[in-house]
Amino acid sequence: MTANKDELKFLGTAGARFVMITQLRSSAGTILCMSGTNVLIDPGPGTLVKFASSRPKLNPAKLHAIILSHKHLDHSNDVNVMIEAMTSGGFKHRGVLLCPQDAITNEGDAVVLNYSKGLLKRIEVMKEGGVHHIGKLEISTPKRHVHGVETYGLNIKVRGETKTRISFIVDTLYFEGLEHYYDGDVLVLNVAMYKRRAGVDHLCVDDAKRIITANRPQVAILTHFGMTMLKNKPWVIAQRMTEETGVHVIAARDGMKFDLL
Repeated sequence: MTANKDELKFLGTAGARFVMITQLRSSAGTILCMSGTNVLIDPGPGTLVKFASSRPKLNPAKLHAIILSHKHLDHSNDVNVMIEAMTSGGFKHRGVLLCPQDAITNEGDAVVLNYSKGLLKRIEVMKEGGVHHIGKLEISTPKRHVHGVETYGLNIKVRGETKTRISFIVDTLYFEGLEHYYDGDVLVLNVAMYKRRAGVDHLCVDDAKRIITANRPQVAILTHFGMTMLKNKPWVIAQRMTEETGVHVIAARDGMKFDLL
């Protein structure tokens, strides 16, 4: 989190369970710093460790919000410890949690503890077509995704701006029209699979190529890689997609920073 600098930092780029449990890639979250607002997105296993081991260290007390796109463990495992860290051990009643209803409900498998809820300034529940304001940012959740639990992607812009600065297409099975909901200049896509597999609700390379070709963002960033993506070398895939689509495509790396212009 750099003062007066708009950037993304990919603490981890692991996707799905086997890369997560082997830690071939880190499963820590992603930090968005924009217009003085610091947001942690999808704090999976190891997020707190990455904050402490980064050079320079990242201070969780400087976070303004935590976002869970959904409650699967590779996205939410460290949410409670990061809430406690964001609130300085619970001594400062501050910060926002943005998440689906099923991540906090008292029925079923909630991932946010009741204790943690009480440390926050507020909790806002995602819904299809929802709009949320955190600091100077406007964050919208245009469409519920097709995934095993309640899941939403993100469009983020500075309040008052008409253009989406950055979009996150998180875990989902591709469905007709998905690309039309995300118009960010920077488009981050969770691409867990190299090739489509029946019964697996994630994007594959062909899905990502279709979305990028349709949307033509200024930059597309691939992340959240499963085993088949790692075996086929995400940086090679990104280079090939750049050549095929004419859009600059980047494969995220653990610890990678990307400046938002």
